[in-house]
Amino acid sequence: MPGTRRLLGRLRALMAREGADGAARLHELTQLVAAEMVAEVCSIYAMRSGDLLELAATFGLNPDSVGRTRLRVGEGIVGLVAATGTLQNLPDAQNHPAFAYRPETGEDPYASLLAVPVRRGGRTLGVVAVQNRQPRRYAEDECEVLETVAMLLAEMLATAGATDGAEQGVAATLPRQFAADALAPGIAIGIVVMAGIGAAPGRLLAEDPDAEQRRLAQAASTMRQSLEALIEQQGGPTWHAPENEASRAILEATRLVAADGGFLRRVRDAVAGGLTAEAAVHRVTNEVRGRMKRIADPYLRERLSDLEDLADRLLAALGGNEAESVPRGAILLARRLGPAQLLDWHARGIGGVIIEEGSTAGHAAILARALGLPALGGARGVLDAAEPNDLVVLDADDGQLILRPDGEVRAAYARALQGRAEVEASYASLRNHPARTADGTRLQLMLNVGLAMEMEQLETTGAAGIGLFRTEIAMLARGSVADVADQATMYARVLDAAEGRPVRFRTLDLGGDKLLPDAPPPTEENPAMGWRSLRVGLDRPALLRRQLRALLLAAQGRPLSVMFPMVATVAEFRAARAILEAEAARVRPAPERLHIGAMVEVPSLLFQLPALMEHTDFVSIGTNDLMQFLFAADRATPALAARYDLLSAPALDALGLIVAAGAAAGVEVSVCGEHASRPLEAMVLAALGITTLSMPAASLLRIKAMMARVDLVELRGLLEALRRHDRGAASLRDLLTTWAREHGHIG
Repeated sequence: MPGTRRLLGRLRALMAREGADGAARLHELTQLVAAEMVAEVCSIYAMRSGDLLELAATFGLNPDSVGRTRLRVGEGIVGLVAATGTLQNLPDAQNHPAFAYRPETGEDPYASLLAVPVRRGGRTLGVVAVQNRQPRRYAEDECEVLETVAMLLAEMLATAGATDGAEQGVAATLPRQFAADALAPGIAIGIVVMAGIGAAPGRLLAEDPDAEQRRLAQAASTMRQSLEALIEQQGGPTWHAPENEASRAILEATRLVAADGGFLRRVRDAVAGGLTAEAAVHRVTNEVRGRMKRIADPYLRERLSDLEDLADRLLAALGGNEAESVPRGAILLARRLGPAQLLDWHARGIGGVIIEEGSTAGHAAILARALGLPALGGARGVLDAAEPNDLVVLDADDGQLILRPDGEVRAAYARALQGRAEVEASYASLRNHPARTADGTRLQLMLNVGLAMEMEQLETTGAAGIGLFRTEIAMLARGSVADVADQATMYARVLDAAEGRPVRFRTLDLGGDKLLPDAPPPTEENPAMGWRSLRVGLDRPALLRRQLRALLLAAQGRPLSVMFPMVATVAEFRAARAILEAEAARVRPAPERLHIGAMVEVPSLLFQLPALMEHTDFVSIGTNDLMQFLFAADRATPALAARYDLLSAPALDALGLIVAAGAAAGVEVSVCGEHASRPLEAMVLAALGITTLSMPAASLLRIKAMMARVDLVELRGLLEALRRHDRGAASLRDLLTTWAREHGHIG
């Protein structure tokens, strides 16, 4: 490494020297690199407008070819490097299929070639290459030296007039459209910000490499200690069994990766070569990322997320991965995103989110809907195609993403946004109007929320109350389950903000895809049907009792409504109710009225409805889970999103059973699943007799306006006729959509 350090020192001096113009510096750089790498040729190609690569400086080739020799992106070996963003190490370059002969350069005598892309912020600015007469494959340490030179060269090329080219060539500078799944409705236009490891740090070269090595060693030690703490942690929330040895093994493997002789060794070598610790982490991570993206095996490619997690941890320990400011209204791109991460980004001002592997029923999607944040998922390939600061149109109404839209498309969406703002303003006038249908049926439209700060939406929407308060969202946001006092304080703030309007608190619905940061990943093959929600509470009653005690303390004598999720049997509900009633007997002042409800999400309850109604004060249908279990279609799998339909005969029959059982027992039936926020489904639910609907705030006024135009008597007659006409139909959706459009109920 002494030679590398010497080269970087000379390059640092070259970059710091004042007076020399850009072309002279580039020429001197080629001389330095050729001398240190014992290369007979060193050439620098800079990206020019039109995605052309121009020879900007050379040592060893004909100097008259500088400024004259040009290659298109994708043309020749240099063009191939620019198009793919990957290096080429060739012992016999002139016999390579991509070789493009340029006689004016005089490169005929040179056989071997090593070419590396020059990138800045993910964009290709050019290519740097070395050549030798003797056929040879350049050693790994020589490749790393030239990659380090490319990092430094990026700044010089930017000031020398190179344009931002595309990592994937010409195509990445043009508009691209991606089909995607709508996770949360809305339209947003903004520039791209990426979740994960960010742009390279401003300081690349180390003043004192030995001091950088000490910083790196300390950061690596801190990172390993944090992993050790996760492995050894025995206390805290217990929604996963402590005997979960497979999860422990995963963390052990992560610790070994962090401490092995691979990733960290290469980072140490880069620091020894003269880079700062942060620059070394970025260089090694980007290098490995480029190689792993070319691997076909999906499992091995998935290990890239493990590498990026380690890089993030190491940068955080170095103090070099602090949250950057985000332009207001930026669009976040992420491969995966948890609810707590989404809350953090939302607080930083993003205007929309694209989760490449997100599904409509994932809890990041549910939270996005609660926050009124337009969101898309399933846009495969967008993370590879997009770059930071690209402009993007996120259309979650039509399920499409437009990357780098042209001027006409931008203008069209700007007009659409203006029109939407005018429509929303017209909805606002309905805030204080009673919710009823055209035939006079009274409705109770309520909100689904999960944070105390969302309670202000009661005023902005005029909602009748909170039909679903997701108590786990605040825990996910803070990263742990709060103690009784802290929980009681939070729940009291919610009840205070409700000002007497009803609030239905759902007990902790943890497990499945809702894990706290320090919880080991599940090893169940299908966590959604595994150890989660009420099952955890009944198996770990201390956790459930603490939450119920906090809710009772928060009520301070006021009415309190609590509902239990994922109830599979009446016996489970009775056991949960008994725990709540026992806690209520110990708390003073007791609630003025205690309403205890069950969520109907598991199909087994459909066969126990009369018995359930004897023991519950109300039921709330969680349509998300009920539909996935009824149709055996995992709601977290985007490919299965169209495999079940609330407007199909089996779903309508199941809903009808619940409504009939509730009516017979005098028990209120409501819906708090996401289907209540969809216009067509909402009117059908009301026609079935479910007039209490709970939904995200962004949907409530739109649903109220639509319902005011619907005659439920007419719709009920149509629905009954359609169901009699063809019991074997896959769904009534198309017929109902036609009717609703003809009557102006939906667009």
